[in-house]
Amino acid sequence: MATREAVLFDLLTALLDSWTLWDRAAGSRDVGRRWRAAYLELTYGCGAYRPYETLVREAADATGLTAAHADTLESIWDELKPWDDAREFLAALATKYRLGVVTNCSERLGRRAAAAIGVPFDVVVTSERAGFYKPNPVPYRLALAELGLHPDCVTFVAGSGFDLIGTAAVGMQTLWHNRASIAKPPHAPAPFAERHTLRELLPLLQD
Repeated sequence: MATREAVLFDLLTALLDSWTLWDRAAGSRDVGRRWRAAYLELTYGCGAYRPYETLVREAADATGLTAAHADTLESIWDELKPWDDAREFLAALATKYRLGVVTNCSERLGRRAAAAIGVPFDVVVTSERAGFYKPNPVPYRLALAELGLHPDCVTFVAGSGFDLIGTAAVGMQTLWHNRASIAKPPHAPAPFAERHTLRELLPLLQD
């Protein structure tokens, strides 16, 4: 493998605890997880970009919620919190690598979510700006182009198993931060490594 020069991340699952935010907006963990699952199904099956906020509302409707729940999610969006080990993890990497995120989100909300990390990123690619949702290869390729790097020089840290499909298509080594213990999609290739926390992934990026 070529010398690693950058690390890209999924944003809303690998670095941020967006699960808790959806649960709060829905009123309970069980309802929030069903809503989020419905949203993910819409997103990963979408391909070409449709407004993120529209998909959130459609998923709410599909799970018995209302537009008011979607409005609540957006109203508390800036309360997104990084995972407890995210800032320390990124600070350690920033001494050696360029960092970026590739997120299935609107430009408006994606930029706000990235700012919630409190760490500067070299590249922030949203599905709106790319014109496609992950796991379509286009968002990943846009991030690589903006970094000016070959896929062999970049590692991707996934939050969702669907990222494994998209990163494999562009040839990036992928680590999976599977904080929520999500089952891998049936047709997704295996990650280079899978860990429950970012802290456990750090040694794999310090070679």
